Amino acid sequence: MKRSSTVLILSGIIVVLAVGLIAVLLFMKNQPAPVRGVTPLMEIAQMEADSSKWGLNFPNQYSTLLLTEGNNTQTAYAGSNPFSKLERDPRLLTLFAGYSFSKEYNEDRGHLNSLTDVRAIARVDETTHATCYSCKSANNPGVWDEMGMEAYDKMMFSEMTPRLEEPIGCANCHEANSMRLIVTNPALEEALEAQGKDWRTFTRQEMRTVVCANCHVEYYFKGEGKYLVFPWAKGTRIEQISEFYQEIEFTDWTHPQSGTPMIKMQHPDYELFTADSTHYKAGVACADCHMPYTRDGAAKFSTHNVHSPLLNAETACGACHTDVKYVTDRVSMIQNQVWATMEATEDALVEAIQALEAATAIADVDEALLTEGRNLHREAQLRWDFLAAESSMGFHNPEEALRILADATNLARQAQIKAILAAGTPDIIQISQ
Repeated sequence: MKRSSTVLILSGIIVVLAVGLIAVLLFMKNQPAPVRGVTPLMEIAQMEADSSKWGLNFPNQYSTLLLTEGNNTQTAYAGSNPFSKLERDPRLLTLFAGYSFSKEYNEDRGHLNSLTDVRAIARVDETTHATCYSCKSANNPGVWDEMGMEAYDKMMFSEMTPRLEEPIGCANCHEANSMRLIVTNPALEEALEAQGKDWRTFTRQEMRTVVCANCHVEYYFKGEGKYLVFPWAKGTRIEQISEFYQEIEFTDWTHPQSGTPMIKMQHPDYELFTADSTHYKAGVACADCHMPYTRDGAAKFSTHNVHSPLLNAETACGACHTDVKYVTDRVSMIQNQVWATMEATEDALVEAIQALEAATAIADVDEALLTEGRNLHREAQLRWDFLAAESSMGFHNPEEALRILADATNLARQAQIKAILAAGTPDIIQISQ
């Protein structure tokens, strides 16, 4: 009898606990979605393009975003001052001969200038597709949601212009109200899926880098519809990207002097940084350095005045490093070394182009060797441009940057030798000079 009573009591306790647990779970399920920080003043529509509306709830973030319109400060090698890269380095006129980047190639300004600057660049003409707007407007997530990326990319640049009124802003990186960091560019989602990755499983710290990959990546336009694709199906290292392009036989233009089918690289900041760089392996995110946490009174927030960490090193670097001067001196040393190496690569590329051009003019040139030389030129310049188009002058990953540039120089010199062999005489060196 006593045992039966004990069983009944224990059963009753279990039932009560189970009912209590179910009640707690039901209560939690019916609670409103959590929001970060203070209760928002107003509800923001999903994919709202106007960042000023988001700013009513997040004034610190919005007020610092506004600073990107005029933060035109030049650092040693880049910054946000729109100087002409062609004037600074005339060798680019030879390297990009026959392509639109030989018309105008300027350093980028801050995020709020994205629409103004892309519409003013000389590279845009009546043949330009809307795909070139993909990283330029906070209207994009809403337009993509409405019409799909394929239809978007098929439109011409001029046709899309009236639909895009807002520059880069909150909607490019955040989910409204929850402020969750999200992937908004369909091309990025497709590229991650091709690698078997789901960004929804990433940690918030991982997303503080991944959202930058909505724009700061290498890409190409696929087919007549100019469909935006990130070439990551084989991986994000330069050799894997090159292999991908070789497999699909993609080319941006044919170099008029060397006759080489060429590829133009586009700001692969994400790819270089995530190639096992020191900071990436340490768990550092892009936002930790380019959008460091700061304070306004008791409020701690990530500044949205995105620019070079060198312009506020005490905050950007000082969060982890105690000796900020040592760190900035080291950055300078690394960038100087990468720049010097890049210059040597450019010289090798220019001489390879000149040798290939001279060899092409030889009546009985060995076409097989000439083709080999052109292929080497393509691979060399693709690697050089991977670093030249990247935004950190190698600092995002110094070891990888110098490795790639060394390969590029080696390939360029091999291209030059192939041209000499194809011509059957070393005299083309004098002819090309």
